[in-house]
Amino acid sequence: MMTPKSGAFLAGSCIAGIAAVGSVFELSSGAPQWGTVATAVTLALSIPLTVVCFFAAVRDARANL
Repeated sequence: MMTPKSGAFLAGSCIAGIAAVGSVFELSSGAPQWGTVATAVTLALSIPLTVVCFFAAVRDARANL
């Protein structure tokens, strides 16, 4: 059963995933609005954050079955 905690983790995972996809598109365009370094750092941080938040949401939802 999904709890508010697992919902928050899932929302964080979605937001981080959207940031990762946006960063990939920005970097592939050749001229990122935030600059290459800032966009690459955003991408490098958002990918693991997506995975960690997703697994935390699944773990919390399974714990509350």
